[in-house]
Amino acid sequence: MGDQAHPDIVTEENWQAAIEKLRVKEKELTKAQDAINAMRRQLPMVKVEKDYAFKSEDGTVSLLDLFDDRKQLIVYHFMFAPDAEAGCPGCSWVTDAMSHPAHLHARDTSIVLISRAPLEKLMRYKQRMGWDLPWVSSFGSDFNYDFNATNEEGENHVASVFLREGDNIYRTYYTDQRGVEHLGSHWTWLDLTPYGRQEPWEVVPEGWPKGEMYWDKRHDEYGE
Repeated sequence: MGDQAHPDIVTEENWQAAIEKLRVKEKELTKAQDAINAMRRQLPMVKVEKDYAFKSEDGTVSLLDLFDDRKQLIVYHFMFAPDAEAGCPGCSWVTDAMSHPAHLHARDTSIVLISRAPLEKLMRYKQRMGWDLPWVSSFGSDFNYDFNATNEEGENHVASVFLREGDNIYRTYYTDQRGVEHLGSHWTWLDLTPYGRQEPWEVVPEGWPKGEMYWDKRHDEYGE
């Protein structure tokens, strides 16, 4: 290694002792995150009263349509202004890390990207990036402004979560700024939703769905 700065070189015994000391802090963080996730699942909700129209590859769709007949919807408000020629690099980083949607679909959850740029620009960029996730345009609507994805300072990256009961839609959670940094895996996305990971160890309101421990599968093994 020459003169390059690096941590101390120690025996395997001392190295393992250092790891075990760190592991205590890691476990504390895990338990603290579990407690925060439980609080998120029990948050009150606010009803979405306004009707929104989006442009999609299949034509004009509503917010209700974006659920795709599922109970939960995660929206990633991707920063792509109408006059921009390419999507936000940071949002592109987040989208690259998103998991295969089959894992979310199996837990009654849909995910969609929404941006203010016209659909044609979104589709060109989607093809360039090689993404398969649904992406719709809110161009010409109040949607971005109502959910603080666009404000007086410009575009903002936000993750919003919605729950559907029949045709009624409720916003249950949102995060922005550095709150989106840890997002990417299907577990961390599900942690944002009211139903959570739907595993038996989670603290959830009475009567909410729970699955089995270790019920994750390969994305082509869920069937219909």
